Amino acid sequence: MNVFYEEDGELKTASVLADNEGSLQIEAPHGKRSKIKANAVLIRFTQPSATELMHLAQKMADEIDEEFLWACCVPNEEVGFEDLAREYVGHDPVPVEQAAVLMRLHLAPVYFYKKGRGRYRPAPETNLRAALAGLERKRQQETQKQQAIKDIQSGQLPDWLAGDLTALLYRPDKNTMAYKTLEAASAVMHLTIPQVLEHCGSLKDSRSWHEGKFHYEYFGPLSSDTVYTLIHDHTRWPLSEVQAFSIDDAFTTEIDDAFSVSEQDGEHWKVGIHIAAPGLGFGPGSELDQVARGRLSTVYVPGDKIPMLPDSVIRAHTLAEGRDNLVLSLILTVHKADFEVVARESRIERVSVAHNLRIHDLEAQFDPEATSGSHPFHQPLRVLWQLAQHLAVCRGAKERPAQHYLDFNFVVEGDRVAITQRPRGSPLDTLVAELMIEVNAVWGKTLVDAAVPGLFRTQVNGKTSLSVNPAPHQGLGVAQYAWSSSPLRRYVDLINQWQLISLFSDQPPAFIVNDEALSAIARQFEVAYEAYNEFQRSMERYWSLRWLQQESIVEREAVMLRDGMARLAGLPLVVKVHGATGVLPGTAVRVSVERINLWDMTLVSHLKAILEPLVEVSGP
Repeated sequence: MNVFYEEDGELKTASVLADNEGSLQIEAPHGKRSKIKANAVLIRFTQPSATELMHLAQKMADEIDEEFLWACCVPNEEVGFEDLAREYVGHDPVPVEQAAVLMRLHLAPVYFYKKGRGRYRPAPETNLRAALAGLERKRQQETQKQQAIKDIQSGQLPDWLAGDLTALLYRPDKNTMAYKTLEAASAVMHLTIPQVLEHCGSLKDSRSWHEGKFHYEYFGPLSSDTVYTLIHDHTRWPLSEVQAFSIDDAFTTEIDDAFSVSEQDGEHWKVGIHIAAPGLGFGPGSELDQVARGRLSTVYVPGDKIPMLPDSVIRAHTLAEGRDNLVLSLILTVHKADFEVVARESRIERVSVAHNLRIHDLEAQFDPEATSGSHPFHQPLRVLWQLAQHLAVCRGAKERPAQHYLDFNFVVEGDRVAITQRPRGSPLDTLVAELMIEVNAVWGKTLVDAAVPGLFRTQVNGKTSLSVNPAPHQGLGVAQYAWSSSPLRRYVDLINQWQLISLFSDQPPAFIVNDEALSAIARQFEVAYEAYNEFQRSMERYWSLRWLQQESIVEREAVMLRDGMARLAGLPLVVKVHGATGVLPGTAVRVSVERINLWDMTLVSHLKAILEPLVEVSGP
């Protein structure tokens, strides 16, 4: 005795070894023995064998037209497979015929709905036609998909896939035909989706992928066609008699700050810290305010800068040389003998900027210890440097060894990058940093004393945050610190500038005490600022890897950190070094530079040698 039965949704045949009440012991054609329930059996037969019946039934089932079989049924009435087999063959069906019809019913769920053991109901015609149309669409889509994969492999991206590549790359709907096609091509080609698009010429390179992802998530393009109306009432504000100068690197276009030094009398210097005033050009709630709040900060990355404000607005308010500029000024009266600040005054005014000095030119010429120098701004720079040193002492700043803290400068031209390092803590660094700390601390106190709300940078117990509540910045040693010195580049500074403008011009403040908008801005800025800094760090890593490729570096000196990590010489690049387990932090080593993947920004590196004695990490 043999049986044709259903198990786990599959139709099977077997020989019966023992027929017990309610169950059967069976042996499958491949020899496996098992037990099945009696109600799982659909057909019992003696001839042909179990194997042969399955073969013959499958051959006959392949020839049955399910459309014709469906037409043989009474609409909306259940039918057993034996009765339908009898109707189909026109006589009492033999086991092979029964099994063939059952197999066709089982494998045609679009035509027949299963209603019980061996029983089916024909699908309503409306449902059937809709289901068949859906299957045809899927078939056509699959054909289109397979053709697209072939085209992609040959380097051609079909037009229907090129419609919204940005969304496909950075925020795809994984249920779409487009994404599924790219995903399938990715699997076939053993490439990531961005690499597939690069292969087709639809994505320039890995740099475009990384930068495009950030732009898509955080920044939309600023329209160059938009005309923004600025308030320029220059005549309202007095023109200062001083000649100011700025100090920035060669690539700075958003010049937020400038300085002036003049003699007040025989015993005092008059030192001006002048901050650009875009807050006088547009106000809270304006269209430009919405642009600035949408961006929150300028983003700096190697080879690129994404400004917070449109270029036209930056050009109008940057402290450019050779013209009068609207500024908020902090005027310090400084005793010449000991550089003690004996008076402070804040005001809105116009200041003539005589020159935009650049750090790379100044550093080679300015020696703060020399009483005189060839640079035309040597004397005012020396006064500012001496003042900065005094301010640092007054706030209790701790002296740190400058050579242990390095900045890395990236200059990207086309596909090539140059990386140089510059020790922090140079006289010019100290000068600018201390004067910015001074203006931010003083104007923070101005807001607090006037009970005008602002946004304060605080640091308590090592935790730094942005808050509407003034609190000490312990790291800087000041009682309160309100970012106010970079209003062209940071939205927080612009907010504080609007508040200061209201004070200096005797107007109601733009934001009042307990204004929920300020708290919301603080939260948004913190999240965005961290994301922007992380993007900058990641792109510095990217260009460090590009530099290693560009210079064909195969080995590099490094200094071991913890857990087998090492910082490569002359680069802001930390990598895992295989084979360096147990090497103490601080040990100078030589490591291999092997496989570099610019898409996921990884480097495979192995320990080549431990260097004795320890060597100082040098630049590239």
